[in-house]
Amino acid sequence: MPTRHDIRNVAIVAHVDHGKTTIVDAMLKQAGAFAAHAAESLDDRMMDSNDLEREKGITILAKNTAVKYHPKDGGDPITINIIDTPGHADFGGEVERGLSMVDAVVLLVDASEGPLPQTRFVLRKALMQRLPVILCINKTDRPDSRIDEVVNETYDLFLDLDADEDQIEFPIVYACGRDGVASLTKPEDGTVPADSTNLEPFFTTLLEHVPAPEYDESAPLQAHVTNLDADNFLGRIALLRVEQGELRKGQTVAWIKRDGTIANVRITELMMTEALTRKPAEKAGPGDICAVAGIPDIMIGETLADPENPIALPLITVDEPAISMTIGTNTSPLVGRGGTGKGADAKAAVKDRKVTARQVKDRLDRELIGNVSLRVLETGRPDAWEVQGRGELALAILVEQMRREGFELTIGKPQVVTQEIDGKTHEPVERMTIDVPEEHMGAVTQLMGVRKGRMDNMSNHGSGWVRMEFVVPSRGLIGFRTEFLTNTRGTGIAHSIHEGHEPWFGTLQTRNNGSLVADRSGAVTPFAMINLQERGVLFTEPGTEVYEGMIVGENSRADDMDVNITKEKKLTNMRAASADNTENVVPPRKLSLEQSLEFCRDDECVEVTPEAVRIRKVVLDQKERGRAASRAKHN
Repeated sequence: MPTRHDIRNVAIVAHVDHGKTTIVDAMLKQAGAFAAHAAESLDDRMMDSNDLEREKGITILAKNTAVKYHPKDGGDPITINIIDTPGHADFGGEVERGLSMVDAVVLLVDASEGPLPQTRFVLRKALMQRLPVILCINKTDRPDSRIDEVVNETYDLFLDLDADEDQIEFPIVYACGRDGVASLTKPEDGTVPADSTNLEPFFTTLLEHVPAPEYDESAPLQAHVTNLDADNFLGRIALLRVEQGELRKGQTVAWIKRDGTIANVRITELMMTEALTRKPAEKAGPGDICAVAGIPDIMIGETLADPENPIALPLITVDEPAISMTIGTNTSPLVGRGGTGKGADAKAAVKDRKVTARQVKDRLDRELIGNVSLRVLETGRPDAWEVQGRGELALAILVEQMRREGFELTIGKPQVVTQEIDGKTHEPVERMTIDVPEEHMGAVTQLMGVRKGRMDNMSNHGSGWVRMEFVVPSRGLIGFRTEFLTNTRGTGIAHSIHEGHEPWFGTLQTRNNGSLVADRSGAVTPFAMINLQERGVLFTEPGTEVYEGMIVGENSRADDMDVNITKEKKLTNMRAASADNTENVVPPRKLSLEQSLEFCRDDECVEVTPEAVRIRKVVLDQKERGRAASRAKHN
């Protein structure tokens, strides 16, 4: 078959924080993608363009870039299209889409940490699609690097995933992405490769081992939509890979929709990626990754084909959702009233606030367009919807993006999505890999025991750290991370991936402490806080406005306690005997959005506004809650 030798398509896959985006930065700089004077002022992790990605230090959205590589032998320049994929399994839909665009993958593995759960996840996806793999051992300069052991562990992982002989015969590149250096010769542990000063060996390995796109000259046009973007002037932009034929600007093509219907549309704009920008182009051939405008309702997985002979490409399939939570409009007494809930300043800040059910539903529908791993279901209520996703982090990222756009929401406690198999209820389970110092081993084992975790493997590297693998129900991990970090004094590292479904594990009791619930509206006073400090841990600061049913702290006992946190000190002109005794307010524990979702019990929910995250009871009225508890007890 004819082959296009001037192009290569490759995805970079790895576990979280193993250096994918950093090595893409170095490739862009060394391929001359930027002017010499601009390269000095470039930010790190240029591919992480999203504010949340920069703040959290993770890649959330799969993105593509293109570098023009000029071979040292003076041949024609070769375009290398690089897809930077997320390393977190919660964003697996992005990984699956990225792999559908490429002909090979670069598997990046940390020279110290070795293959971790997400490494297994992304590699399994690549092997299922029969893609050749290039192994890159990154961060060889880490003082605790153990290159030989990591290479052996990676071979074991390939065997464990039933890779065939061709897939196991992979080339190995050793790199320090931060310094932009790669070599085919193994360096000493803890050192940067000494026989190279750039990424040239990495580029040559890519050209040798990434197959050039093959095509059939007589085949009609086929192009697969793999991602969506938006532009203020051009409207919706579809990113696609041309599989067969040619796509031209102004051309009329057949648009084959997800339901099988076909419509003829015109390509008004065609663009190709160069470094980090899209530039107008006249045509795109087989193997090219391009962007087209002019089709307002196009969706991911659909096909653009020849109007005379329309042949659809297979739809992109993603794993089933494992976690769900209810997202609805804000129903608290402070809805639409700003950060503190009072004052004229708040009114100025709330004019762009989005608080209606229609606005929330429209935003969720927009998210579905670009996020193939998400589902939105009706709940029977007009102001709330069940949103299902791959994991807790993916759903928390969606809520965080919405609050930054001005939405006010009520979020229910995350639940697992169960399945009926052979008449029995099955729930999703996760494979959890935990690295901890030896002295915390007992605490972690106890923590996982309460959550019905089953230890599968344990290894000691002899460095004072132990690696343990557990299979644990997904609902046991809701609220796990905060407690895990507390018990390991912040030293533990935990990662998990979806491991299928197993029969229901039974009831889990994970949070032992109850809540401190405000019994009236008002502003928090230091006097009331000092009196309540011994009852538990408080979440609110003095001056914060609260309402009846809002959770202001964690009780030191198992049951909930209604408290008056707005109580003021009685003023009198009599000098009290204790007047000279001063007491300090203990600083409150500030909970992030993820921690608030973890803290929730079944009868609690999280109120999210652009300024604040509050935890509250689903039923705010104290008497109503008491009656409901009494009914539940008698039934």
